[in-house]
Amino acid sequence: MRYGTAAALVVLASVLWSLQGLVFRQIEAAEPWAILFWRSLGMLPVLAGFIAWQGRGRLCAGLLRAGPAAVIGAIGLVFAFGGAVYAIQSTTVANAVFLFAASPFLTALLGRAVLGERVRRRTWASIAVAVTGIAVMVGGGLERGALAGNLAALASAAGFAVFTVSLRRAGLRDPLPTVFLGGAFAMTTAATLAGAAGQALAVPMADALWSLVMGVVMLSGGMVLYTLGSRVLAAADLALITMIEVMLAPVWVWLLLGETASRATLLGGVFILAAVLLNAGAGARQPVPS
Repeated sequence: MRYGTAAALVVLASVLWSLQGLVFRQIEAAEPWAILFWRSLGMLPVLAGFIAWQGRGRLCAGLLRAGPAAVIGAIGLVFAFGGAVYAIQSTTVANAVFLFAASPFLTALLGRAVLGERVRRRTWASIAVAVTGIAVMVGGGLERGALAGNLAALASAAGFAVFTVSLRRAGLRDPLPTVFLGGAFAMTTAATLAGAAGQALAVPMADALWSLVMGVVMLSGGMVLYTLGSRVLAAADLALITMIEVMLAPVWVWLLLGETASRATLLGGVFILAAVLLNAGAGARQPVPS
């Protein structure tokens, strides 16, 4: 695959992911656990088909090859998926996606603790800038009563960090088997928690269809495109390109639905985006191992 083709695939994946907030706003009656259930259900056939295609029909072999690390990463994805759903339902799309962008820094800290990976000075500086932005956004959430949504967004970022570090620990380059397990675990968890809370999974047809669209097209479709492109692009390039999702998600809901963000959200988001760009820019200047 050519470099330009790989970059185009990751750009398309980021655009698909950025549309999820817009789709969330079309859901009228479904509770967060029901949305998570139907979205996860939509993910599974697409991911299963792609994993089987990669393994020439051997779906189970692809899942077994991932091993115990896939289970740990899948549990992390339950928090990532569930936290994202709750956050977008509880706060603005801008607020949620800016906090999701803190995931690389949580990954760096977790990688340091679990894998003993060295954290560069530039990354420590980026973490400090990101923490400042998070503090501004969470503080603004306290004033508006959106603290639960902010904490859910941070839990989502932390869950994705667990997913990433588990793949690194096991040396797994293909994330899709773990994402498939994460979708299955998330669906089971959503059904269990919905039952415990007395929430119905039988939602209006329109809400179920919107949730399925997110799972089939945006989440799993984006993951397939990202996985294909990530085999060619460097990590720093991936970090920069996927910032398209963070930039576009608030724009879609502002242009089409008139949803605006608070001053604290925008100010904190500027800090976090600056931190990500600073860290990714430093990574782009590092020599690429042969």
